[in-house]
Amino acid sequence: MATRIYVTSAEGGTGKSTIAVGLLETLKGSVARVGVFRPITRTGPDRDYVLEMLLERASAELDYEACVGVGYPELHENPDAALARILERFAAMEDACDAVVVLGSDYTDVGSPTELETNARIAANLAAPVLLVLGGRSEGGAFRTAASLAGLAHVASEELRVEHAAALATVVNRADPAALGDIAEAVAASIGVPSWAIPEDSELTAPLLRHVLTAAEASMIAGDEAGLDRPVRDTVVAAMSLDNVLPRLTEGAVVVVPGDRSEVVLGALMAHLSPTFPALTGIVLNGGFPLAEGVQRLIDGLGAALPIAGNALGTFDTAVRITRARSRLAADSPQKYATALALFERHVDAAELVRRLSLPASPVMTPLRFEHMLVERARADRRHIVLPEGDDDRILQAAGIVLQRGVAELTILGDEAAVRSRAAALGADIASARVVSPTDPELHARFAEVYFEARQHKGISHQAAEDTVTDVSYFGTLMVHLGLADGMVSGARHTTAHTIRPGFEIVKTAPGVSVVSSVFLMALADRVLVYGDCAVIPEPTVEQLADIAISSAATARQFGIEPRVAMLSYSTGESGSGADVDRVRAATELVRSRAPELPVAGPIQYDAAADPTVGESKMPGSDVAGRATVFVFPDLNTGNNTYKAVQRSAGAVAIGPVLQGLAKPINDLSRGALVRDIVNTIAITAIQAQASGGTA
Repeated sequence: MATRIYVTSAEGGTGKSTIAVGLLETLKGSVARVGVFRPITRTGPDRDYVLEMLLERASAELDYEACVGVGYPELHENPDAALARILERFAAMEDACDAVVVLGSDYTDVGSPTELETNARIAANLAAPVLLVLGGRSEGGAFRTAASLAGLAHVASEELRVEHAAALATVVNRADPAALGDIAEAVAASIGVPSWAIPEDSELTAPLLRHVLTAAEASMIAGDEAGLDRPVRDTVVAAMSLDNVLPRLTEGAVVVVPGDRSEVVLGALMAHLSPTFPALTGIVLNGGFPLAEGVQRLIDGLGAALPIAGNALGTFDTAVRITRARSRLAADSPQKYATALALFERHVDAAELVRRLSLPASPVMTPLRFEHMLVERARADRRHIVLPEGDDDRILQAAGIVLQRGVAELTILGDEAAVRSRAAALGADIASARVVSPTDPELHARFAEVYFEARQHKGISHQAAEDTVTDVSYFGTLMVHLGLADGMVSGARHTTAHTIRPGFEIVKTAPGVSVVSSVFLMALADRVLVYGDCAVIPEPTVEQLADIAISSAATARQFGIEPRVAMLSYSTGESGSGADVDRVRAATELVRSRAPELPVAGPIQYDAAADPTVGESKMPGSDVAGRATVFVFPDLNTGNNTYKAVQRSAGAVAIGPVLQGLAKPINDLSRGALVRDIVNTIAITAIQAQASGGTA
């Protein structure tokens, strides 16, 4: 039977999807297969977007239909039959899970004083302890006091008790930031279970511009569509002269302007572009008036990213529709998801929740669980990473997630005004990042001198050194070399050679290592393997193969993988001969002499290394055959093709390439890297920096 936990609230508008996000990620760190179940949800053509969002991040293999109990009409028509159906549906899906987050109803279609009773009854029948979510604000909008929340918790817990449901813990969400401790203490004392309080966050409660424009029936006229994912924090009705509009502009506001007031449109746009005024989220031109041709040409010529949209509604109707637009919380965007997760991680004792659920430790390492482990390891001892490609949207979005979750401290290279402006347009909060220009006078002069001293024996002139260090890859590498950052992640816009060449020239190899190589961390369905070298050395020598094996084993240990090294060839043991086999055989003996404690077998074929039955047949008695975790390929051609074949054919998640052998960590990204890949690589680089002792 899967471990179950039922997340419900005592009223609507508590933001319990934020809590579900944090709980889901917490459970993924403890068990392999975490599922999600919605006992009651809306019916109709539109799917439950919260369930879809959670399923995208769950680690159990489940489709949407399997995770739905009944609709609200079915519940109203026959509650007992609906409960039976919910239990039947849950039983059908839980075998695919080790743990299930059950997310209660939303107070949208039931919306009665009996709704908590309904959820409690379902929880009791599912034998699922309840994580009770309370709202930190009253219906009037004011923050609730600790005493009033304690009273609400007591009443809610009594309702749970009457229905024989057990409260596991309580979370007060959207609470008064100035009273979190008092609130948690009062609620815990009231109902006798652990309680935590999460402060209100304006980003989570604010709807995105794209949803605001949909609500207002507005279509884009000008600007960058990337800005549609920015939160709308205020609404300013600008049906007045420009002199009166300008003092009313606020940070993150959408400005509603009659379409025939060209001077107000241009004034609001100029204010947004000016550093002396707040940055807006968008402009909505109402009334159905087309912009004058000259005004449209002027706006197009400015090239401003600020989204400008238009509709045919009047000012009042437009403003009302905008103010009624509802935030979809973590389902809106990766940035909102990261914010929700960061709030949960910061304010809820996840370890205590797991302890109370009595979850057994699982030896299975799924891709999602491995990614969770990477982030947790990086967060535990934060390091400083430099990102040279501040002109790439994916880098900025990843930076926002990394900073929100506390994975690492960041320096981003680029023009500060341009980088911060673009990040704001993307809705990425990089306020805590340092942004440095590669032409910064003080650093440029220092770096040029260091690079000149390091490379003058190669005939480089001082002028050439000054030119070279303005390159972002060299600038970032010199930051790492001089201890201004602990590691570097680049490659979203640059080739592998461009990213790692400065490392070869400046950082050089670690003591005892003769060559820089790479591995891919191959996350299969139930374990993580290490493949090397698949990206750097085309035809490794005997000594280089031995270096790759020893470095790959050390990398495996860094990421919690017990190294058992297979030196791959087309022959196993003594069954074959030839130059290629002899090279692998000699490299294996060199590994044994240099690292006698390391389990290693070679030459060995892949099937004998990976499959226990084949391994016992071809290399009986080996402590590596059939159990290998580190696979060292004889050349780049074999390694690169094999990792891609496994990635595409077996559905493995290939994380890398992770560079190894440099004295300080520098990692390369694929130019097709997704935001998720970049976040993972930053976490990996931070973990490598922990091992190398970096403390920038």
